[in-house]
Amino acid sequence: MERLYPQLILDALKNVRYPASGKNIVDAGMVEDDIRIDGNKVSFSLVFDKPTDPFIKSLVKASEAAIATYVSPEVDIKGNIAVKTRQEAPQPAVRPLAQVKNIVGISSGKGGVGKSTVASNLAVALAREGYKVGLLDADIFGPSMPKMFGVEDAELYMHHVDGRELIIPHERYGVKLLSIGFLVDKNAPVLWRGSMASNALRQLICDADWGELDYFLIDMPPGTSDIHLTLVQTLPLTGVVIVSTPQQVALADARKGIAMFTGEKVNVPILGLVENMAWFTPAQHPGERYYIFGKEGGVELAKELGVKFLAQIPLVADVCGDGDAGTPIALGDTVMAHEFAHLAHEVVDAVNERNNTLPPTRKVNVTKK
Repeated sequence: MERLYPQLILDALKNVRYPASGKNIVDAGMVEDDIRIDGNKVSFSLVFDKPTDPFIKSLVKASEAAIATYVSPEVDIKGNIAVKTRQEAPQPAVRPLAQVKNIVGISSGKGGVGKSTVASNLAVALAREGYKVGLLDADIFGPSMPKMFGVEDAELYMHHVDGRELIIPHERYGVKLLSIGFLVDKNAPVLWRGSMASNALRQLICDADWGELDYFLIDMPPGTSDIHLTLVQTLPLTGVVIVSTPQQVALADARKGIAMFTGEKVNVPILGLVENMAWFTPAQHPGERYYIFGKEGGVELAKELGVKFLAQIPLVADVCGDGDAGTPIALGDTVMAHEFAHLAHEVVDAVNERNNTLPPTRKVNVTKK
């Protein structure tokens, strides 16, 4: 049986429809955001408007059948689905990013490997391909996206949506963007305890009007921390892209990052690995390559761990300069812009491959008893 993770369960439950509305129970908000996975044991709650709903028993059985059919018959689910009514809940459950198709984290084992540069240019490259893209700067203690997008002085506003007051993400280069950098003094450090940082991050995710998106990218903090746990507990991540340089020190930390995401506590798929700063090519000698940080270390690590290798991104001075100027290099028509366009295609393919791990959609018939 393949490794279990929350999005796999949600994908299976989308095949179960509530007879009264015809909607699947996930989009109808009937699956509470409390999916728990312990080995092959899965448990969660179904929420109904009233305790006398006539479809309670049939939907519980249909949910069990959907998980056995679309995930694995080895999943221990029978008797593990709790039933709640909305009167019991303190407030109606709101699924974060309910209109987002794919949530992709961009992570690195250590700082200084160009993770934020990759994240910003990947977002722009996806937007240029016609996708609806959102980008969250989740690096609470070192937000860099406002500068990379040239919006350091942007002000955030709020508006009412369905009775809720939501933050309006700033939009630049076709990318919806939010960062803690919009809310703090850019010249002062963010001196927050872990719980404060996690709460601020949840607000940027859950209390913002992200709307419909094809891809929601998260520029995660470097290393492994409680911020990462907050993200995987708050959101059903489609997968994570790992960024590293070919340097052995960076690769050792990348290995730890991959181990964290694939471990039992986090359990998020790795979409692939990007080797950044793979080589240096002087502008005056475009045919030459200097392997400053080592050669193909990322390629070898991907092979060793059985992770998909997505791309090698060269070290070019213009990447840094354009990022500092607030104009990501992926906006242009240069060799580097094409490199990031290639990375975007690889990420799209990796996401599609991950989404297609489930069998073809087949409805679970639910009938009233």
